[in-house]
Formats: sequence, C-alpha cells, structure tokens
Amino acid sequence: MKMTFRWYGSGDKVTLGDIRQIPCVKGVVSAIYDTPVGEVWSKESIAKLKADINAAGLEFEVVESVPVHEEIKLGGADAPRLIDNYKENVRRLGEAGVKCICYNFMPVFDWLRSELDRGLSDGSNALAYDHATVLSMNPLTSSLSLPGWDASYDNDGLKDLLARYADIDEEKLWDNLAVFLKEVIPVAEQSGVKMAIHPDDPPWGIFGLPRIITCKKNIARMLAIVDSPANGITLCTGSLGVNPDNDLADMARTFKGRIPFVHLRNIKITGEKCFEESGHRSSEGSLDMYEIIKALIDTGFDGYVRPDHGRMIWGEKGRAGYGLYDRALGAMYLDGIAEAIVKESEARR
Repeated sequence: MKMTFRWYGSGDKVTLGDIRQIPCVKGVVSAIYDTPVGEVWSKESIAKLKADINAAGLEFEVVESVPVHEEIKLGGADAPRLIDNYKENVRRLGEAGVKCICYNFMPVFDWLRSELDRGLSDGSNALAYDHATVLSMNPLTSSLSLPGWDASYDNDGLKDLLARYADIDEEKLWDNLAVFLKEVIPVAEQSGVKMAIHPDDPPWGIFGLPRIITCKKNIARMLAIVDSPANGITLCTGSLGVNPDNDLADMARTFKGRIPFVHLRNIKITGEKCFEESGHRSSEGSLDMYEIIKALIDTGFDGYVRPDHGRMIWGEKGRAGYGLYDRALGAMYLDGIAEAIVKESEARR
C-alpha cells in the first residue's frame, strides 16, 4: 500500500518539508482550494500544485477532494452544467497524473463533530461527537455553529438550503447520485482516474437530511450503479467504524478491487452515536487496525492510504484533526503493521 499524507496547501502549518521527513510517506493528498465549488480548476493551478509537491520529493496522485455541488445532490436545474464542469476537472486531473479522486455525496454538511478539542486522559485533545449535543442545535429555528460544516452558508442561506432538501429523501438522493455516477465514471475511465466516494461522517442522518453511504449494503448498491473499477470507495475506518454494526475487515474483503483509497484511523465509541477520536493504535480505540490492514493486504490491496484525523499532542496548535505529530506517529504505526503482515505472509510461503 502507498502511504500518503493530507496537505491543505501553502497556508497549512504542516509544510511539505515536514511531510517529506516522515520515512514511510511517499505522496501528498491535496486539492485546489481557491476555486469556488462547482467551477473548473485551472490547468495552471493544478500544474503549480503538482510542481510544488514534486519539488519536495513527493508524489501527487490523489486529490481530496473535488467537491460535489449541492445542486447536483439536489438534482437542480443547474446540475447538468455543474456535472459537465466536474467531468472537466476529472479530465484535467487525469492529464496531470492524478490516479484517484476522493469525494463525498453528503447533503449540506461534511464531517460533523460537536467538539474539536475534547481533552483526553493522556493530556492530548481530539475531535469528538455527541449526538444529543448535535441534535439540540436546530438549524431551522436558531443559529448553528458546528465543527466540520461548510461555514460559507450564513444562517439564512443554510435554512433556505435545508428547505430545498425537505423534498429529498434517501431514494431521491440515490437517484441524483446515479445521474452523477453515470456521467462521471465513464470520463474517469477514459482519464485513468479512480473515483473513491467517502462514507458519510457520521454514517447516520442528521437534521432530517438523508445520508446513504453508511453501511455495507449501501456501498454495494452504490458500486452496482456503475459496475466499473473506476467507481470505487474510500474505505474510511473512522467514519464507518463509529457504527459498531459495520465490520471494516469484512468490507475490505468484500469490496476487493473497488477500494482505491483508505483512510486509516481509530475511534473510541463512548455511547450510542457518541465517539471520540483516539490514537491510531488498536488498543487506543474500538477498531482493530491490525485486522483491517491484514484484510486489505490479504486481498491484494495496492492503493493509497493515509493516516486520518490525529490528536493534538505535544502542545501543537493547528487545523483540528490535521496536526503533524500524531498523524506522523500514526503513519509509522500503520506502516509497521503492514510491513509485519507482508513479512509474515512471505515467511509462510
């Protein structure tokens, strides 16, 4: 598996030089952040991003993400134009050597947490989610400020958008996803790009909004819409893993060949629909990282992985979940597990 590291561009406190010093990391996962959602990324911006990453001695083969505009998820009148723009972005990224694009189809909200800096017993702090806290904030009747959601909407804009989603149930969202996939996946195939949809985070409905990439059954349904190796998933262990009914190792085996990208992180389930993010080690949380990585390697996985949301440790301050130190520790731990599994397998031959 190919170890990568998320980087938020020149404004990121974590530099490319920092990333280059993590021994197992070979590539950077990034995106163009100064172009409005739905518009076409300039070839010049893509080329500069690639050149900056390559100059640091790192590869640029994964983009996370090319956001899907809300009009596409809603099936609005402007969706065809926006899908055409999306296809052009896929073409341009393929021309630049990008092999994988991570994206999501979550209505309105991206990942959601109720806390960005919950104090843990070891003195670090981490992202956390408490379902009751989230539901106590009603976006239709009061101001809403939650970590992880798109702050580009003011409260009036958010309320208008939520009102439009009142007529979008799960089946209608599935219909709109199908329209998107049937248009985009053939372009991805032609461009040498694998699309990797990210699971909903957390994997349950919030504020009456439908969420559909939540479990094994629904992932299988998504993959069947366009049965192509270019139509894949990002196996995010932390997103899917907060639901104890989701067996991550089983998913890794079941969806063999359709997982171009993996986010490896651990979480600790603290109650029903409640969790906090932990160190990457299996013993720190509720997920068995060894079994998940073993399932990937046993099924011939050769795609991209990255350590996901890390704690803030050693006094580091920065983008919540995306500091340097704990993610670097996580990368080395995960790479060590993979090396041991590969050597054990070779010894048995």
